[in-house]
Amino acid sequence: MSTAVETASSAVIVAIDGPSGTGKSSTSKAVAAKLGLSYLDTGAQYRAITWWMLNNGIDVSSPAEIATAAAKPVIVSGTDPSAPTITVDGEDASGPIRTQEVTSKVSAVSAVPGVRTIITELQRSIAAGAEGGIVVEGRDIGTTVLPDADIKIFLTASPEARAARRSGEVKGSDLAATREALIRRDAADSGRKTSPLAKADDAVEVDTTELTLQQVIECVVTLVEEKRTAA
Repeated sequence: MSTAVETASSAVIVAIDGPSGTGKSSTSKAVAAKLGLSYLDTGAQYRAITWWMLNNGIDVSSPAEIATAAAKPVIVSGTDPSAPTITVDGEDASGPIRTQEVTSKVSAVSAVPGVRTIITELQRSIAAGAEGGIVVEGRDIGTTVLPDADIKIFLTASPEARAARRSGEVKGSDLAATREALIRRDAADSGRKTSPLAKADDAVEVDTTELTLQQVIECVVTLVEEKRTAA
C-alpha cells in the first residue's frame, strides 16, 4: 500500500518528531497557526486509546488483549492549531489523557503493532484530508507515518533541559524523577520493534536545549517557508 499523501500543490506536509520535553507540541501548534496549516498531535491519539483501554478494563500488560480491543474506540482529532480537540466515542478526552496513569501506560500500549497499524491509518487519513497542508507531530511521523512529508524536522534537547520543561508543566513534580521518567520513556519508544522513535535520514535536526520557544518556532517556520519557496 502506498504511504504517499496527496494534497493540493500549494499545501505542505510538515513532520515534526522528537522525544518528550523538546518543545514539540508548543512549536508544532505555533508553526501551524503562523503558516495557516492544520495541526495533529499524534501522541494524543495514543494517549486516547490508552485512556479508553484503562477505562474499559483492558489489561494493558497484555499485548494480545490490547490488540484485540484496539479497533473498538472511535477517536476523532480536531486539527485547529489554536484549539485542538480529541474525543473518544464522542467524549472529550483532552483532559483525562494527560493524567499520570495514562502517561505511565502509553508506551506499553503504543508499542503493540495492532495499535500502531490502526492509529497510523487514522493519521494518514487526517493528513490526506488536510487540503491546505498540515503539521503532524509525533515520534515516527517522518520515518513511518508520512515518509513522503515535504519537510521533516527532528527536535532534540538535553535530558536536563527536557526534565526542567516538563517539571515546569506539572506542579510539585520532582526534577530528578522527571528526568529518569523521560529517559525510561525514550528507551521504551526508541527500543520498540514497531515504528520506534527515530530521526529520519532526511530530517533536519534542531537542538532546542539553548533556544527559547520563540527561537525554535522561528527556526521551524523559516525551514518550512524555504521549502515552500523552493517547491
